[in-house]
Amino acid sequence: MRICLAALVSFALAAFTIDRVPAQSIYSWTLPAGFSPPDVPPDNPISEAKADLGRHLFYDTRLSGNSTQSCATCHEQSRAFTDGRARSVGSTGQLHARGSMSLVNVAYAQGLTWANPSLTRLEDQALVPMYGDHPVELGLDRSDSWIDVIAKDATYRRLFAAAFGMERPFTRDHVVQAIATFERTIVSARSPYDRYHFDRDDAAISDAAKRGEVLFHSRPLSCFTCHGGVHFSGSMGSVRRTQPIALHNTGLYNLPGLLSYPSSDAGLYDITHEAADVGKFKAPTLRNIAVTAPYMHDGSVATLEEAIDHYAAGGRTIPSGPYQGIGHDNPNKSSAIAGFTLTQAQRTDLIAFLQSLTDNSLLHDPRFANPW
Repeated sequence: MRICLAALVSFALAAFTIDRVPAQSIYSWTLPAGFSPPDVPPDNPISEAKADLGRHLFYDTRLSGNSTQSCATCHEQSRAFTDGRARSVGSTGQLHARGSMSLVNVAYAQGLTWANPSLTRLEDQALVPMYGDHPVELGLDRSDSWIDVIAKDATYRRLFAAAFGMERPFTRDHVVQAIATFERTIVSARSPYDRYHFDRDDAAISDAAKRGEVLFHSRPLSCFTCHGGVHFSGSMGSVRRTQPIALHNTGLYNLPGLLSYPSSDAGLYDITHEAADVGKFKAPTLRNIAVTAPYMHDGSVATLEEAIDHYAAGGRTIPSGPYQGIGHDNPNKSSAIAGFTLTQAQRTDLIAFLQSLTDNSLLHDPRFANPW
């Protein structure tokens, strides 16, 4: 028996079909019925030409200060646009405090990055890896001399003209608009789970995955509390929300002292400096979760099995070392992280369900591949 989630999603989005595209868009979305197109800002309308330009820029190492990295360095298509590292490494070799987030369905994200709710537009977020120095990611020079380099490229002269219809369209704003446009096109909606629910293909997922879905939405697991909806994330959706995005402390750490999380990254606290915000991070999408290990904001959980152990215990216990502590007892921990008990068979079923969210078509789609 299917969980009522899909029916509710289909009903709520019944007004949208594959043929209905936002008025400001010039792009053919390939989406199943009941899966609405993402919101597109009116000051950066989407088009095939702009997405193609953005794809070239996304994979171009000339968009780093020393020409060693591109956006794709930390966002690999085969890993659902993550990099497989616990913590990412910038173009200058600096180790970051966090792992790279998946860009899959990022167009639907209500907030971007792990713990900065003020970043809500892809156009604004793109400037962070390009120019940020805490940490250094791409490490571009703010003089924008790199724009002169790509402006000499015949391919870019053709692509920029097609995307923006101007004689000299080489500007920073147009670069970030194109990259943001490409990122918006990275939509995952062709997993076995999608074929089961939206195409009504009963054979698309295994009986184990069907049982796992029941567990996912059951109490006391309540995984859907933070990973709900068609995007499996409470911070994603087609309609812009008016309420603040929920961030969560999951009891990953419980250190003694002022901060219960490592001071190198205390989550939302680093933005607000409010004690109640220590350890609060965004719940990312679970789509393609089987190929985005390691997990958590700092990659400190290696496997899906370990992630289930963490939530089953109601918080992680680290028995020794500098991060020793009982996460279950973290004073800031979300009330939703209460713990639960599973048999080995139920664990297997739950993992089978999570694996059914892998969209292999997306992982090999030439529209998102390196054009160079």
